[in-house]
Amino acid sequence: MTTHKYLPSFVCGFSAAVISTIPGIRSIACCFVVPAAAWFSLVLDHKINKAEPPVSVQNALFFGLLTGLFAAIFSTGLDILMTFIMHSNDFVRSLPQTEIIARQWNLGDIWNQTQSLLRKMSADIKANGFSLTYSAAILFSNLIIDIVFGIIGGLLGMLIQNRKTIQ
Repeated sequence: MTTHKYLPSFVCGFSAAVISTIPGIRSIACCFVVPAAAWFSLVLDHKINKAEPPVSVQNALFFGLLTGLFAAIFSTGLDILMTFIMHSNDFVRSLPQTEIIARQWNLGDIWNQTQSLLRKMSADIKANGFSLTYSAAILFSNLIIDIVFGIIGGLLGMLIQNRKTIQ
């Protein structure tokens, strides 16, 4: 495979990661931005390689997976960088409210252990701007969510592109 095969996913994944750092869009980025980026990477691939329609399921899955992977890696990197610079993030700011709600639910010993881990991550971020546990957790979370929604976006993009070619 040539680099032209990976370039649309790389560019669209990076774009999705940058857009997902915008505070108002951050909460819906996985549901709308990543699938749209996967669809757009599929469209770009067909334009770059002058591929004949219809789009195959294999191509849709490939570009969805790759775009989601790149989006997850870049968004995690940007999140870690901004956390390092500011020594704070949404996690640190929302931890006190999370603790209040969890105390009301009376979750017991499991919550106490989890709470100590969360407090340690928050303290590391406030002191150093970096927490290895937080970084690993956010990478794992982003990988799963962005890859799943990237694949969904690739499949939806395939349906849209194939419908356009039929008409």
